[in-house]
Amino acid sequence: MIRRIADMSRRLFVRLGEAVFPAVCECCGASLVNGETMLCIDCLYGMPRTNCHRDSFSELHKRLAAPGLPIERAAAMMHYIKESPYTKLIQRAKYNDRPSIVAWLAEMFARELSAEHFFDGIDLLLPIPLHWRKQMRRVFNQSEVIALNISKVTSIKTGDNLKALPHSTQTRKNAVERAANVAGTIQTAHPEELAGLHVLLIDDVITTGATLLAAAKSIHAASPTTRISVLTLAASKLLC
Repeated sequence: MIRRIADMSRRLFVRLGEAVFPAVCECCGASLVNGETMLCIDCLYGMPRTNCHRDSFSELHKRLAAPGLPIERAAAMMHYIKESPYTKLIQRAKYNDRPSIVAWLAEMFARELSAEHFFDGIDLLLPIPLHWRKQMRRVFNQSEVIALNISKVTSIKTGDNLKALPHSTQTRKNAVERAANVAGTIQTAHPEELAGLHVLLIDDVITTGATLLAAAKSIHAASPTTRISVLTLAASKLLC
């Protein structure tokens, strides 16, 4: 109870600060001018983009490769680089209760990808789920926020067919340990609803790809006719 009150107080102070103090760039701290939102123009154009979606078989596809499990399209907005101010955007949103950051990034990325027809033929957006205990601690699911804001731009519906089972944190685990840790922890509910659809799996960050691959395997096993693509806001620098 005490921890929950402390978390509520922290979130209140964050929001009061946003209301009282002038808007500044989330990357460099410079004051934003008219027409700028979240990032100043210099930081916006300095974002380390991956452009993975323009490659029919990118490093992102390779990381998610598995026998009999084709990933059709793969997109990641930017490189996830340790200590980068852009990486800290994702971390700040997730751990400091700032969903508005990823909401804004998701909408911007969705508009860009729409112009390149990335979403053509996509029937459903499926965010990677959090186990309910973890979501209570974080208050919101980052992947769900991304999916909902992509839906605002594209009008593609979001689904809740994926369910998470409890597992330990992925932090400080290597690739093999991550894969073992999440194996079988994502389940597909009501697979008949996904039959014949082209779904877009959505997560905030891909590092080893273990979580997205676990979700894709679950969908494919439950509904073999479902086509699968993936989208994340950030990808480990080694991937793209």
